[in-house]
Amino acid sequence: MVVNIPALISIIIFYVAIFIVGIVAGRKSARKTTTDEMYLASRNKGMCIAFFTITATMVGGGYINGTAEMMAASGLVNSLAPVGYSLSMLIAGVMYAPTMRRNNCVTAFDMYQRKYGRRVGGLLFFPQLCGDIFWTAAILSALGTTVALILDISDTLAIIVSAFVAVIYTFLGGLVAVAYTDVIQLLCMTFGLFLAFPFAMHHPAVDLSRVSDTWIGHLDTRDLGSDIDTWLLLVLGGIPWQVYYQRMFACKTTKITRVATTFAVGFCVVLTIPSAVIGVIGKAADWNQTSYEGLVPLPKSKYNAILPMVLNYLCPLPVAVIGLGAVAAAVMSSTDSCVLSTGTVFAKNIYTDVFRQQASVREQIWVLRIAIVITGIIATVLAIAVTTIYVLCSDLLYIVLFPQLTCVLWFRPSNTYGSLMAYIFALVIRVASGEPLLGIPAALKFPMYDDTLGQQFPFRTVTMLISFAIITGVSVLTNCLFKRGILPLKYDVFRCIEKESVRFEKMQDVMNNPQGEMTQNKQEATALKNGEETQML
Repeated sequence: MVVNIPALISIIIFYVAIFIVGIVAGRKSARKTTTDEMYLASRNKGMCIAFFTITATMVGGGYINGTAEMMAASGLVNSLAPVGYSLSMLIAGVMYAPTMRRNNCVTAFDMYQRKYGRRVGGLLFFPQLCGDIFWTAAILSALGTTVALILDISDTLAIIVSAFVAVIYTFLGGLVAVAYTDVIQLLCMTFGLFLAFPFAMHHPAVDLSRVSDTWIGHLDTRDLGSDIDTWLLLVLGGIPWQVYYQRMFACKTTKITRVATTFAVGFCVVLTIPSAVIGVIGKAADWNQTSYEGLVPLPKSKYNAILPMVLNYLCPLPVAVIGLGAVAAAVMSSTDSCVLSTGTVFAKNIYTDVFRQQASVREQIWVLRIAIVITGIIATVLAIAVTTIYVLCSDLLYIVLFPQLTCVLWFRPSNTYGSLMAYIFALVIRVASGEPLLGIPAALKFPMYDDTLGQQFPFRTVTMLISFAIITGVSVLTNCLFKRGILPLKYDVFRCIEKESVRFEKMQDVMNNPQGEMTQNKQEATALKNGEETQML
């Protein structure tokens, strides 16, 4: 193996630049370090920074590599992820985030804990934890593949260095450092991707007429059920992702949240264009005319590396290096987002709200930093060891957290009993449905099940709807049983009826003392009233 020295030097310069920006931003944040500064950058982000950081959070290494892979393997009509995830972020930014922002949430899990209790609300952190860790592992793995091809160095080394840089500046500066580095990363990503594909397109080995009839792809009616399931998973499964809300809650106003998210979604779609074109170019290339020495035509197992292959074999070296910088920027922008998201929820909603409600600011910040480091280490190890384990975690966000978040915001009768029962049943049904990539056999076989292809019925969506039905049904039933005295209140172990009565009394306090001095009780009641009015919109 001969290391590509010029390319290696260039990528080191890029990493050092990102590291310096993160450290400088981190030191700026450290002068006024508070939990609000670390978690949400003091809720002070204007339109420009909000746009950059929301976009960079979405467009990661998995996003651009995955788009190229699907375009090469299955064509345009099967490349669902960019549009699906973009719609997901748009719905989250326009509908969900403003609702929680007006309720002064630090994380999305604040809503669960306020309504369902600290411990049950904290239990919902598990699907989010899996999603963040395994998604981070997947995008770090994508970077390792790219670097190994272009620089001729170990992909393990590339994964470790990238994770180290992202974790260190996130450790020091929290969301402030992440937001400023997102600006640099998004600019590098945009320039690198749009620079690379015209060079690749004009390489002598590329003849686009070879794919003129196949680049659009086709839909197999036999896969219609699983395609619908996947599409809804992409659109609705991304809505409860905390990594979005951390940026959206950091905006100065809810208006900025909505507008910045809308522009970010548009730009995310724009950034899929070069990745999609690169996928088509990779499919149209005659690899025998390049220095590539592997199997020709490319086996589908190689399509996951189509983007780095196009950069390496169809672009001049300087362009390939710049393209590599774009991939590295995309990876780090998503890595820092995920580790910060996990650290924030653990420090705020688990450690402080559940175990140490009297924790000092300094203690919370150090718990956040330790959680960031541990999350980064776990994701790095998984990125080196495995490549497919993150698949199941997207399902958990869809079937568990999407119904939970929707009900806690807009279904007022929902209570802890309904939430907990839905959580348990959704997990059991999903595991029983099987997952071939993880070697889990299907104990529960839905209609249209195929012994070779597995579940062809939209079983994830059915599980999600069952989860919705359990939350609403069990909540209404238990409320009715306790309020009508069919079940004595002593059996209300989660004190749902008592909590509802307290909320009502606090609102009455506001209504009966409109001119009096604002007491703490009235402050809480006002916030509660605003929250309930928001839920009714």
